[in-house]
Amino acid sequence: MAERLTAREAITRVASAFTELPAPDGTSAPDGTSAPDGPIAPDGPIAWQGYDEQHARAALRTGENESVVCGTGTVGETEAVLISFEFGFLGGSLGERTGDRLEAAYTHARERRLPVVSLIATGGSRMQEGMRALVQLQRVARQSTLTRAAGLPQIAVVRDPSTGGGWATLGAGADVVLALPGAQIGFAGSRVRPADADPAAYTAEAQLAAGHVDAVVRQEELREKMGRWLTLLTAPSDAPARPPRALGRAELPATGWEAVQNARSADRPRAPAYLDAYFETRETISGDRCGGVDPGILCGFGLREGRAIAYAAQCGTATLPVGYRTAARLIRLAGRLGVPVLTLIDTPGAANDAAAEHAGAGPAIADVFAAVAAARVPVTTLVIGEGGSGGALALASPGNTWATPDSYFSVIAPELAAAILKRGPDQARATAEQLRLRPQDLVDLGIARGIVPTD
Repeated sequence: MAERLTAREAITRVASAFTELPAPDGTSAPDGTSAPDGPIAPDGPIAWQGYDEQHARAALRTGENESVVCGTGTVGETEAVLISFEFGFLGGSLGERTGDRLEAAYTHARERRLPVVSLIATGGSRMQEGMRALVQLQRVARQSTLTRAAGLPQIAVVRDPSTGGGWATLGAGADVVLALPGAQIGFAGSRVRPADADPAAYTAEAQLAAGHVDAVVRQEELREKMGRWLTLLTAPSDAPARPPRALGRAELPATGWEAVQNARSADRPRAPAYLDAYFETRETISGDRCGGVDPGILCGFGLREGRAIAYAAQCGTATLPVGYRTAARLIRLAGRLGVPVLTLIDTPGAANDAAAEHAGAGPAIADVFAAVAAARVPVTTLVIGEGGSGGALALASPGNTWATPDSYFSVIAPELAAAILKRGPDQARATAEQLRLRPQDLVDLGIARGIVPTD
């Protein structure tokens, strides 16, 4: 089980210079000196017997007047609005006054152009307020949507526990989701799950494996990690990313088949080497938020010469549908935040087995084509290895694609082209030449702008 901190302890672990925002209901002061604005119905909006006493005991026990503490603070070098849940206050549940505070915090973020950081520990909506509590999720969703439309990033830190509507809005709805090790995370809380449910499925680690969380981060590393993320997500730029320099061979291939063999060589540098050489620091997003992760594509944000650049990089394997959906998620997020995108192409093609078709290979590839076509920011592409058909082209910039000397790009693999044309396997070499797939051919055909040098 993850360490359970109070709302204010959670804030001090990640931020400095915290200043609490005044609560709309006038109850923000922990010392109890403020008074609510206007009358409060006895036992809340649905007259839940004993609710007033429960509320008073929670305030006495925690020193808080509601289940969230909201304010501004500095995380790393970035000022942000912080929302921190107090689980000791009625299980960190969301009621009407919680909604008031959350709405005020989001409004303040938009007015001051500040990112929003949510430190979540909640059991969900407050039963004692009935449907009046549940509809606060709609308020939160609207505020999150307005903040996203304003081009401001939202980061969630999922603490223990994070269940119900709090997870399904503030948590899962954030741009970047970080989780503490061992945290209980899931829409269903521990007391309402099926009796035979596997508890391991409701953990931070399981949510990471399923593509719903970007990283599991230890508490002692959280401040530094969040500082880097906020630096990367709050640095818009209109200038396109420059293509990386080639890390492999400098000589151009003499034939199409040589180009194919060079790209398929086990000794050729792959995406991780290019990303490490290009960025001073980088952070990854993980998963498509639909239940999957593709280890064959790396997505995230990096810092190069003081500029933030988003990246989606294929790693030489057949790209899965979840990989395309993750890339589309990355490109759209970068567009909202005004961060230019770099894509690295290296795949023999999209995964085309039965499992890939069941997982929606076609719609997923279409989604990436659409994301690139509609990108609000410049997209730069470098082909670093194999460029296999539409599964590679989906990530390519229509007007700003470059190639390395040890790459190729083809409408189809030469072996498959030969098979379709009813040629024997020994005709793959000749077919490769006919396809004009060498990097220099791509430049001649107007597909690539140029071939990047090695130095």
